[in-house]
Amino acid sequence: MCTFEQVIFSAYSLQSKEIYTIRPVTPNELLELQVISERTFFETFAKDNSIENMQLYLEKNLTVDRLAEELEDPRSVFYFAELPGEIVGYLKINYSVEGLEIERIYINQRVQGSGVGQKLLDKAFELAHDHGIERIWLGVWEHNPKAIRFYEKNGFAIYGSHIFKLGNDEQRDLLMQISIHQPSADTRFAC
Repeated sequence: MCTFEQVIFSAYSLQSKEIYTIRPVTPNELLELQVISERTFFETFAKDNSIENMQLYLEKNLTVDRLAEELEDPRSVFYFAELPGEIVGYLKINYSVEGLEIERIYINQRVQGSGVGQKLLDKAFELAHDHGIERIWLGVWEHNPKAIRFYEKNGFAIYGSHIFKLGNDEQRDLLMQISIHQPSADTRFAC
């Protein structure tokens, strides 16, 4: 089990030369959320899936109405990653009795590898720490080795799988998790 500080220190990336801002998505930014959601999902998965299944998924899961419902859910929160004047990715997390779920980290292909994904993941760790949550989990497509390596590099381990329905195609997501030790009030500032 890692401490919060160990996870953040080991996850910190010095490679990013870009200055990204991570900030909450507001309800009046629903259209921007929908645009970045569709763009990044399509960039990430279109080459490995049929256009029909991609279209069915987008029409069901990433519409303005569906995203509005998700944005209004008090158990969920969204964060944008921005460069000056441009939204380049986003994070969606869900709070539950099982811990903090990272439902989505999607990033514009143009900026992948620049550190923005790490900054979004660091935000999830920060939120877990702030809420006293000791477990973070997520699902990642079994055919996305780049994402799997990213999460493994950050201390996540595979603990199972579940079905993810992309249009009419049932795909397998690997379930990954990390446990974070929350320091007690007595030892938090001990040297």
